[in-house]
Amino acid sequence: MSEQSFVHTPVEPERYEFNASPAYRFEADRRDFLKILGGGLLIVCVLENASAFQESGAAGLSFSHPLPRAISSWLHIGQDGRVTVYTGKVEVGQNVRTSLTQAVAEELRVSPREIQMVMGDTDRTPFDMGTFGSRTTLTMSPQLRRASAAARDILVNLAAKAWGVDSARLVAAAGEISDPAAHRAIKYGALLQGKELAEDIPTADPLEPATKWTVMGAPLPKVDGRKFVTGEHQYPSDLRLPGMLYGKVVRPASFGAKLVSLDTPAAEAMRGVTVVHDGDFVGVAAPTVEQAVKAAAAIRTQWQSFPQPSNSDLFQYLKQNTVEDGRTREQEGSLDAGLAQADHRLSQTYTVAYIAHAPLEPRAAVAEWKEGKLIVWTGTQRPFAVQYQLADTFRIPKDHVRVEVPDTGSAYGGKHTGETAVEAARLARSAGRPVKVVWTREEEFTWAYFRPAGVIDIRSGVHAGGKITAWEFHNYNSGAAAIGTPYDIPNRLIEFHPTKSPLRQGSYRALAATANHFARESHMDELAHAVQMDPLKFRLANLKNPRLIAAFEAAAEKFGWAKVRSSPEQGFGIAGGVEKGGHTATCAEVKIDRASGEVKVVRLVTAFDCGAVVNPDGLRNQIEGATMMGLGGALFEAIEFGDGRILNARFSAYRVPRFRDLPEIEAVLLDRKDIPPAGAGEIPIVGVAPAIGNAIFAATGIRPTSLPTARGGLKL
Repeated sequence: MSEQSFVHTPVEPERYEFNASPAYRFEADRRDFLKILGGGLLIVCVLENASAFQESGAAGLSFSHPLPRAISSWLHIGQDGRVTVYTGKVEVGQNVRTSLTQAVAEELRVSPREIQMVMGDTDRTPFDMGTFGSRTTLTMSPQLRRASAAARDILVNLAAKAWGVDSARLVAAAGEISDPAAHRAIKYGALLQGKELAEDIPTADPLEPATKWTVMGAPLPKVDGRKFVTGEHQYPSDLRLPGMLYGKVVRPASFGAKLVSLDTPAAEAMRGVTVVHDGDFVGVAAPTVEQAVKAAAAIRTQWQSFPQPSNSDLFQYLKQNTVEDGRTREQEGSLDAGLAQADHRLSQTYTVAYIAHAPLEPRAAVAEWKEGKLIVWTGTQRPFAVQYQLADTFRIPKDHVRVEVPDTGSAYGGKHTGETAVEAARLARSAGRPVKVVWTREEEFTWAYFRPAGVIDIRSGVHAGGKITAWEFHNYNSGAAAIGTPYDIPNRLIEFHPTKSPLRQGSYRALAATANHFARESHMDELAHAVQMDPLKFRLANLKNPRLIAAFEAAAEKFGWAKVRSSPEQGFGIAGGVEKGGHTATCAEVKIDRASGEVKVVRLVTAFDCGAVVNPDGLRNQIEGATMMGLGGALFEAIEFGDGRILNARFSAYRVPRFRDLPEIEAVLLDRKDIPPAGAGEIPIVGVAPAIGNAIFAATGIRPTSLPTARGGLKL
């Protein structure tokens, strides 16, 4: 499954219990963090339970986490006035380091230049479930804003007490408290004088409304942006430690294979090489990458493999191997009655292939053991989960493990787990020196988890006038995210059927929302065609959600939906939906080469409403990035596999969008200052594939029912 449910149980304030093993417990004490900070102002922020599920790609790591009702949010103001903010969230290219900096600057009344954001360090930051689900803007930004607002109030009160005046006459701005009537001011750092202050703040602490924002709501250049473009920034794969060795792992021939025999003398005879064998794990550590590769190649292994399905029989396999655990069902009205009322009835099956995350930076980790303690630097979306994974693997207390996450070269939901961290730590423990493991591109394509494949069956009924009367929707394997329809349909049955996946699968940008939107929005076009209605008008006729209506209308207006096709090879398509607080609509223009069947996407316009816009430049980048990523899944990305082996595990065989594939991309930002901000990293992708599929149908009369839609060209 691409989503996993987590059980919620009450926990004590300021205490967080992770149920991976009863031996490992995380208890956050403010005094411990004050020692780390070395004085200054510390704020603890209380947050309501924000999520009912966690996303994971960990097939073999089974744990649950009761999300605490109180999540500590840490804010430190040094004597020099510099502000250090601590968050367990990580930066993997979505630019939340910048947007979170804006949140603190807005409420604390300091310049963004005075803020340092410490992210994803299990020794220095509060516990966090992970960076996933478009939740950073939704949950962490308000936490930091509340902490900053509380800190500002404390500073004002301290100044009022020192000056013996009413706090109402004081002003917090530009990192200082001023008394305009008395023409005096004091810097935050000077006011604190190194004092250790810790206070709890209520969740109801008032925040600045979006209509009064001065830092939020405006463009702010990427924090540390120059370091990224000049190469100064060190990604996990760039890190080096004194005396560090390089690790390579000997992989089996196929998934699930068991080690039968092992011959290591040739590798062990190589100078400086350490060979590690632990169960089915075989690896080497060597002074250089080249030596590590040579040593791994010198090890002779035999593996016992087992028969497994291939992509040729994938969809039949998924429907035949359902399981009950995790099944969901929603029913409203009478499906039989709705179908009986319909003038047109339609049934269709849609399929979605496994696809890879293909991050720019493959998985990487550096591990070092010191005096029985382990520190790992790695690129992951869930540093605390990796901490527990390491503690569980090596049977050591959790507080003997530290995980640090440098800003990482993308993830897209694919770096929830800590495989490389465990591999590097195994090798480092045996070698007695730090070890770095960086997966090759082939390893990334083969041993990482994939976006789930799926089969979706839809049966529907519609009046001749365009009103949908019945909707039956069955998703097999790809997931339950966005499975419910936003359309006003009185009679519906919607089910998610988990299955035994032949490949390891997990989170991907927007999870199953990509699959469910593709099937639903393709079927909406089929229904519109059945009643001979314009696809946009058909959708609007079946909608009551004003925000989604506004998104469709904004995208259509910017695109010029009513324009006439200029050639028979041209086609227009539209699609949209709702997920995780975002409302989106995408219009696509395609051009078909009828000789070759090649599909060229000419233009994509996406209108997006995620509430109040925090950083318009950052939001536009997210929309454009999601659009480009969605293009690959829509047209040509698909994992080929057979008998437990990935058959196209390199970029020469697995095609992702290239510059020549990119259309004109336009983003329409619907800034709703009356609605709190929601995340934007995932939702804009969901309308891309169905809009393109619907445009292909408009140009050719061929209805794409599978993703990818045009791999190898259309068969015209």
